[in-house]
Amino acid sequence: MNPDFIKYQAQTSHHPLGMEVSHAEGSYIYDTNNKKYLDFVAGVSACTLGHKNERVNNAIKNQLDKYSHVMVYGEYSQSPAVEYCKLLASLLPDSLNKTYLVNSGTEATEGALKLARRVTGRSQLISCFNAYHGNTMGSMSVMGFEERKQPFRPLVPDVDFITFNNEEDLQKITTKTAGIILESIQGGAGFIEPKNGFLRKVRERCTEVGAMMIVDEIQPGFGRTGKLFGFENYDAVPDIIIMGKGMGGGMPVGAFTASAEMMDLLSDNPKLGHITTFGGHPVIAAACLATLQEICETNLMGQALEKEKLFRSLLVHPLISEVRGKGLMLAAMTADPEITNQVILRCQDKGLILFWLLFEGHAIRITPPLTISENEIREGCAIILQTMDEILQQTSVNHL
Repeated sequence: MNPDFIKYQAQTSHHPLGMEVSHAEGSYIYDTNNKKYLDFVAGVSACTLGHKNERVNNAIKNQLDKYSHVMVYGEYSQSPAVEYCKLLASLLPDSLNKTYLVNSGTEATEGALKLARRVTGRSQLISCFNAYHGNTMGSMSVMGFEERKQPFRPLVPDVDFITFNNEEDLQKITTKTAGIILESIQGGAGFIEPKNGFLRKVRERCTEVGAMMIVDEIQPGFGRTGKLFGFENYDAVPDIIIMGKGMGGGMPVGAFTASAEMMDLLSDNPKLGHITTFGGHPVIAAACLATLQEICETNLMGQALEKEKLFRSLLVHPLISEVRGKGLMLAAMTADPEITNQVILRCQDKGLILFWLLFEGHAIRITPPLTISENEIREGCAIILQTMDEILQQTSVNHL
């Protein structure tokens, strides 16, 4: 591992994977020894179209030749951002027609929480246990995992929690609630899908009491679940959606979308109710536009569901208890977090990139680019199964 990486760059853990990256293309990342790694993680669901996608790269280069940053967000009309927001509105339900572009998913969460309070005049926010919506102070306040929050308290007050898929908990959404925020598919908790019409019932309860329904599409969004956004699978239209990760084709971006009537409240009483310098950056917006056009003009969303079937047919092993998720947002579950650790680390040695989920130690993250081929899926799954066979064999020997 490059010692300067540890010495000069702040780390997120004491045990980074430490690969020294040379270049990346398609479904592969190459290290400085020119060893190639099949990427089953896609930058944690961010590289929707794989690495060095030609359409995205050309959009970035073309925009760089015109202009880069020229003014803080919302003052100048810049065609990449305008075209992107217009296309997005055409693809969403009619009530979701105005988008605020920001720099990351967590900033989108912050904006959405502020908007819910501004629209309703209420303060209470509700989230779900084991939810993850980002790591800034507001986003952390609606994170449903106390161990990660405790060192940073006090956080934003008047936040309560319910259990995802628990219908009885919906009575906690009342006329005091500004908004409930939840993922269309819980990510860090273990790729848990809503069951028994849970999202629809949240929608009904919010309508009944006048609370905002905020749906986090940062991981499920942009074709990963077979639909453009995860909520489209579950018969519920939110008041506000949050997006990020895969929307930029690997570039840093986030956004939140609501009705024009709601979003316009952020520009008055007070003015500049939500501001950002680099949100809507023209180069980033150009990458977003190219990514969205490619998703919508191809059959990548339909292929995601076919590729899910292939993954499920291949990932059958005594060490895999189940495969959770939808489309290309999948998690192979093991009986023991130590098995998960061994699989992920050994597979990297064999040239396959896997990763963990935040709060569920039994899960092996499988979120490849939507562009991954069937042959590449077979190649990667064969490495997983071979690795699991070795672990199973060693475990059996150790028990003798």
